[in-house]
Amino acid sequence: MQTYTYKANDDGQSFTVMTYEGDDRHVIVPDLYCAKPVTILYDRLFAGHTEITTLHLPDSITDLGEFVFDGCTGLRHIELPAALKYLWGQTFARCAAEEIVLPDGITAIPPYAFKECKNLRRVVCGSGLNKIYGGAFTGCTGLEELICANDVEISADAGINPGAVRQG
Repeated sequence: MQTYTYKANDDGQSFTVMTYEGDDRHVIVPDLYCAKPVTILYDRLFAGHTEITTLHLPDSITDLGEFVFDGCTGLRHIELPAALKYLWGQTFARCAAEEIVLPDGITAIPPYAFKECKNLRRVVCGSGLNKIYGGAFTGCTGLEELICANDVEISADAGINPGAVRQG
Protein backbone atom coordinates (compact mmCIF):
# COMPACT_ATOMS: atom_id res chain seq x y z
CA MET A 1 0.00 0.00 0.00
CA GLN A 2 1.18 3.51 -0.81
CA THR A 3 0.13 6.47 1.31
CA TYR A 4 1.03 10.09 0.62
CA THR A 5 0.42 13.39 2.37
CA TYR A 6 0.17 16.65 0.44
CA LYS A 7 0.55 20.38 0.95
CA ALA A 8 -0.92 23.08 -1.29
CA ASN A 9 1.73 25.14 -3.07
CA ASP A 10 1.82 28.93 -2.77
CA ASP A 11 0.26 29.26 -6.23
CA GLY A 12 -2.93 27.59 -4.96
CA GLN A 13 -3.06 25.62 -8.20
CA SER A 14 -0.81 22.66 -7.43
CA PHE A 15 0.43 20.37 -4.64
CA THR A 16 3.65 19.07 -3.10
CA VAL A 17 3.94 15.45 -1.99
CA MET A 18 5.25 15.83 1.56
CA THR A 19 5.49 12.25 2.86
CA TYR A 20 5.34 8.69 1.60
CA GLU A 21 4.60 5.53 3.53
CA GLY A 22 4.73 2.14 1.93
CA ASP A 23 6.77 -0.92 1.21
CA ASP A 24 5.89 -1.58 -2.43
CA ARG A 25 8.58 -2.41 -4.95
CA HIS A 26 6.72 -0.59 -7.74
CA VAL A 27 5.75 2.95 -6.77
CA ILE A 28 3.44 5.28 -8.68
CA VAL A 29 3.30 8.93 -7.67
CA PRO A 30 -0.21 10.28 -8.33
CA ASP A 31 -0.49 13.05 -10.90
CA LEU A 32 -3.43 14.80 -9.22
CA TYR A 33 -4.58 15.61 -5.71
CA CYS A 34 -7.93 17.34 -5.18
CA ALA A 35 -8.15 17.66 -8.99
CA LYS A 36 -4.94 19.76 -9.09
CA PRO A 37 -1.53 18.69 -10.41
CA VAL A 38 1.23 17.34 -8.20
CA THR A 39 4.36 19.36 -9.09
CA ILE A 40 6.91 18.92 -6.29
CA LEU A 41 8.37 15.94 -4.46
CA TYR A 42 9.50 17.17 -1.05
CA ASP A 43 12.87 16.56 0.61
CA ARG A 44 13.69 12.96 1.59
CA LEU A 45 10.39 11.68 0.22
CA PHE A 46 11.69 8.21 -0.72
CA ALA A 47 15.00 8.32 1.19
CA GLY A 48 16.06 4.93 2.52
CA HIS A 49 13.32 2.97 0.76
CA THR A 50 15.59 0.17 -0.42
CA GLU A 51 12.61 -1.95 -1.53
CA ILE A 52 11.68 0.41 -4.40
CA THR A 53 12.79 -1.02 -7.75
CA THR A 54 10.67 1.02 -10.15
CA LEU A 55 9.15 4.45 -9.79
CA HIS A 56 6.69 6.24 -12.03
CA LEU A 57 6.63 10.03 -11.79
CA PRO A 58 3.79 12.00 -13.37
CA ASP A 59 4.51 14.42 -16.21
CA SER A 60 3.46 17.31 -13.95
CA ILE A 61 6.52 17.09 -11.67
CA THR A 62 8.76 20.19 -11.95
CA ASP A 63 10.89 19.94 -8.76
CA LEU A 64 12.70 17.12 -6.98
CA GLY A 65 13.70 18.13 -3.44
CA GLU A 66 16.86 17.37 -1.51
CA PHE A 67 17.73 13.73 -0.80
CA VAL A 68 14.47 12.55 -2.49
CA PHE A 69 16.00 9.23 -3.62
CA ASP A 70 18.88 9.07 -1.12
CA GLY A 71 19.74 5.47 -0.36
CA CYS A 72 17.23 3.92 -2.77
CA THR A 73 19.58 1.02 -3.42
CA GLY A 74 16.96 -1.05 -5.24
CA LEU A 75 16.07 1.70 -7.71
CA ARG A 76 18.01 0.89 -10.88
CA HIS A 77 16.05 2.93 -13.42
CA ILE A 78 14.01 6.09 -13.22
CA GLU A 79 12.38 7.97 -16.05
CA LEU A 80 12.25 11.68 -15.32
CA PRO A 81 9.26 13.75 -16.50
CA ALA A 82 9.74 16.21 -19.37
CA ALA A 83 8.41 19.09 -17.20
CA LEU A 84 11.20 18.67 -14.62
CA LYS A 85 13.14 21.91 -14.08
CA TYR A 86 14.88 21.68 -10.70
CA LEU A 87 17.02 19.17 -8.86
CA TRP A 88 18.11 20.09 -5.36
CA GLY A 89 21.15 18.97 -3.40
CA GLN A 90 21.79 15.24 -3.19
CA THR A 91 18.56 14.38 -5.01
CA PHE A 92 19.88 10.98 -6.14
CA ALA A 93 22.60 10.45 -3.49
CA ARG A 94 23.48 6.80 -2.92
CA CYS A 95 20.74 5.45 -5.19
CA ALA A 96 21.38 2.55 -7.56
CA ALA A 97 20.30 4.14 -10.86
CA GLU A 98 22.47 2.96 -13.74
CA GLU A 99 21.46 5.56 -16.33
CA ILE A 100 19.83 8.97 -16.04
CA VAL A 101 18.40 11.02 -18.90
CA LEU A 102 17.87 14.61 -17.82
CA PRO A 103 15.03 16.49 -19.51
CA ASP A 104 15.65 19.71 -21.45
CA GLY A 105 14.24 21.92 -18.66
CA ILE A 106 17.08 21.12 -16.24
CA THR A 107 19.55 24.04 -16.39
CA ALA A 108 21.95 22.92 -13.66
CA ILE A 109 23.11 19.82 -11.82
CA PRO A 110 23.54 20.96 -8.20
CA PRO A 111 26.35 19.98 -5.83
CA TYR A 112 26.27 16.33 -4.80
CA ALA A 113 23.12 15.58 -6.83
CA PHE A 114 24.46 12.11 -7.68
CA LYS A 115 26.83 11.66 -4.71
CA GLU A 116 28.06 8.08 -4.35
CA CYS A 117 25.84 6.61 -7.06
CA LYS A 118 28.30 3.78 -7.59
CA ASN A 119 26.12 1.98 -10.18
CA LEU A 120 25.65 5.10 -12.33
CA ARG A 121 27.25 4.37 -15.71
CA ARG A 122 25.70 6.90 -18.09
CA VAL A 123 24.16 10.37 -17.87
CA VAL A 124 22.54 12.10 -20.84
CA CYS A 125 21.97 15.81 -20.29
CA GLY A 126 19.13 17.71 -21.89
CA SER A 127 19.62 20.69 -24.19
CA GLY A 128 18.87 23.23 -21.45
CA LEU A 129 21.78 22.26 -19.20
CA ASN A 130 24.22 25.13 -18.56
CA LYS A 131 26.25 24.08 -15.52
CA ILE A 132 27.41 21.06 -13.54
CA TYR A 133 28.42 22.16 -10.04
CA GLY A 134 31.28 20.92 -7.89
CA GLY A 135 30.76 17.56 -6.27
CA ALA A 136 27.79 16.71 -8.49
CA PHE A 137 29.22 13.25 -9.26
CA THR A 138 31.49 12.72 -6.23
CA GLY A 139 31.96 9.00 -5.60
CA CYS A 140 30.31 7.89 -8.86
CA THR A 141 33.09 5.38 -9.45
CA GLY A 142 31.31 3.60 -12.30
CA LEU A 143 30.50 6.69 -14.41
CA GLU A 144 31.69 5.87 -17.92
CA GLU A 145 29.84 8.45 -20.01
CA LEU A 146 28.39 11.92 -19.50
CA ILE A 147 26.85 13.37 -22.65
CA CYS A 148 26.21 17.12 -22.79
CA ALA A 149 26.41 20.15 -25.09
CA ASN A 150 29.71 21.92 -25.81
CA ASP A 151 28.75 25.04 -23.88
CA VAL A 152 27.98 23.29 -20.57
CA GLU A 153 30.24 24.61 -17.82
CA ILE A 154 31.59 21.67 -15.83
CA SER A 155 33.16 22.48 -12.50
CA ALA A 156 36.70 21.10 -12.20
CA ASP A 157 35.69 19.38 -8.95
CA ALA A 158 32.43 17.89 -10.23
CA GLY A 159 33.80 14.37 -9.68
CA ILE A 160 33.75 13.37 -13.34
CA ASN A 161 36.62 11.56 -15.02
CA PRO A 162 37.47 13.88 -17.96
CA GLY A 163 37.63 10.83 -20.24
CA ALA A 164 33.97 10.12 -19.57
CA VAL A 165 32.77 13.51 -20.84
CA ARG A 166 31.30 13.61 -24.36
CA GLN A 167 30.47 17.16 -25.39
CA GLY A 168 29.02 17.94 -28.74
